[in-house]
Amino acid sequence: MRHPASYPHQVTREDVRITLPDGVELAGRLWRPGTGHPVPALLEYRADRLGDASAERDAQRHPWYAGHGFAALRVDARGWGGSGGLDQPGESLLADGGAVLDWLAAQDWCDGRTGLLGLGPAADTALRLAARHPGRVRAVVAVHPEGDRFAAHYPGGALRAAAVPSRATARLTEAALPPDPVRAGEHWRRQWLDRLAELQPPLHGVLAHQSRDGHWAEPAPEGLAAPVLAVGGWPARSAAAVLQLAESLPGPVRAVLGPWSGDGYPDQADGEGAIGFLQETLRWWDQWLREADTGAAAEPALRSWLGEGGAPGRGRWIADDHWPSDDVREIHYDLAEALRTAGTPAGERFVPVRSPQQTGADAPGPDAPAGEQRAEDGRSVCFDSAPLAERLELLGRPALRLRLRLPAGTARGQVAARLCDVAPDGASELVSTGLLNLAARRGTDLALEWEPGAVEEVEFELAPAGHAVPVGHRLRLALSSAYWPEAWPQPAGGGFLVDPGRSALTLPVRHLAADAGRAPVAFGEPEQSGPAAVRRTSPTAPRPRRVLRRLDATGQWRLELAPLQGGAVTYPDGLVRAEEVTEEYSVQRADPLSAAVRCDRSVRLERPELGWDVTVRVTTRLDCDAEAFTARSRLTAWEGGAVLFERDWERRIPRTAA
Repeated sequence: MRHPASYPHQVTREDVRITLPDGVELAGRLWRPGTGHPVPALLEYRADRLGDASAERDAQRHPWYAGHGFAALRVDARGWGGSGGLDQPGESLLADGGAVLDWLAAQDWCDGRTGLLGLGPAADTALRLAARHPGRVRAVVAVHPEGDRFAAHYPGGALRAAAVPSRATARLTEAALPPDPVRAGEHWRRQWLDRLAELQPPLHGVLAHQSRDGHWAEPAPEGLAAPVLAVGGWPARSAAAVLQLAESLPGPVRAVLGPWSGDGYPDQADGEGAIGFLQETLRWWDQWLREADTGAAAEPALRSWLGEGGAPGRGRWIADDHWPSDDVREIHYDLAEALRTAGTPAGERFVPVRSPQQTGADAPGPDAPAGEQRAEDGRSVCFDSAPLAERLELLGRPALRLRLRLPAGTARGQVAARLCDVAPDGASELVSTGLLNLAARRGTDLALEWEPGAVEEVEFELAPAGHAVPVGHRLRLALSSAYWPEAWPQPAGGGFLVDPGRSALTLPVRHLAADAGRAPVAFGEPEQSGPAAVRRTSPTAPRPRRVLRRLDATGQWRLELAPLQGGAVTYPDGLVRAEEVTEEYSVQRADPLSAAVRCDRSVRLERPELGWDVTVRVTTRLDCDAEAFTARSRLTAWEGGAVLFERDWERRIPRTAA
């Protein structure tokens, strides 16, 4: 990582308050260049905490932009961090964002040209804001957009057990934290109590809408005309959203897909995949906000990382002038000839797929890089190709068509599909995954039980992939009826039966000569503002981040995660934040109704010089029976070691689809 010693402009920083039409004030942090004349502005507006949770990330980026001549403004949404009011997502979030744009336009240091920057859900907010304010927003940089909110929670109609409870716990914890008394003043406690009194667990809303309905409807950015730089990663679910933007938006769109997880920027990646993300965005801002010809508009529609099979972390950058690409064609592999399974009795048309419920426990977590898949393959029914005589390069969305029936007495089920690259030594590398809740086979807005004895064809897409399969490797399609904890089990564990002769895998295959005559894709070296002056302390008793336990006495498998373990961060202004997160996912081998999740998250904030010490802890438990989910949440807030607020929620929610 490179940190410039100087910039074209001196940078000043100040904290600002932005008054909304209803009188509520939002907290903002502004970095400005010392130019002496109005400049374009960049806005990052998100439901977060600029004083602690995002402070280090903000300090890596916004001063850099200011040093290159842009005013950079980071704003906390209503009810978050130092902002007043109560959290109101959806329409209110967009209305407040419009008011922030009005405020920017009225400042004498702003020349009226604005760009929007967002990461994760804030990227989707930026896109929707830009669609609403076409004259004011000149360009957008959207990093890891979520896109289809329903699919992010229910891919193929299957509840994401490994993501939904943990993310709901994180959001409830962050929303329950108080404003900083240094910035909010003497009324900080009253503000905090008002927030706490109005909070509801986000998990309830997700579970109450297991099919696509009005709850998931949000203003779509399809009419967005502002130029968009859309950035995502192959292991992350943002890849599908980025490709969708490249295909659907009418304005100029340039897409970049790299080997990046869904929770950070591309300059934070490990190995060969890290790029000079800030320099790339500066070209975008200069092109569209300053009307300078930086070449950003002439870049290919898609620049993507093509991972090399059998060499984790290695690959190369490729470019496609259009998306969908003229150099990508669909190749169909039927499951009876091109891909074949072993052990099928002669004359049997249907192959049974009935997986133990712990299938998936050895798979990578949400948005994590792929790992060795042999253990998972052993719990699945696998269809393998012959060793490849020619290199195969995949770019885009694989798709699967299956002819199925369910066992007698089974009305519901699900299909998990994994596409793997199998090396000559048997090592199995994950390329892509897909899920289908069979109740959603005719559309995720429907929940239809399977008719007894019926045989149906179902179709669904797998996650987009960029992967090269070397000569001598084999393609493997692994089918399972369970994929825990990525997908919550269906009530019946009977699995399904597949007819290979009338089933097929469709792969997006890129022409091997697609790059002939093209200059190599190149990015600059990663660069950021000087590292933030934070101090870190390590956890007092560090433990493994991931442990998979098999309890033979009960047949239970339990996955234990500890991604954050209580290490403290001290920020330059003296604020101290310590965070601890643990997650447990358990299931018994033969009992889908034994599935259970527990998530614990605590955040402690201190200002030692003021004697200010607060902690928020949230515990979420989710389990089920055949008829309903039971969601339990407890929120406890301490001030100075004494409980200030505590509340329990318990809700039983019918299993209408998931």
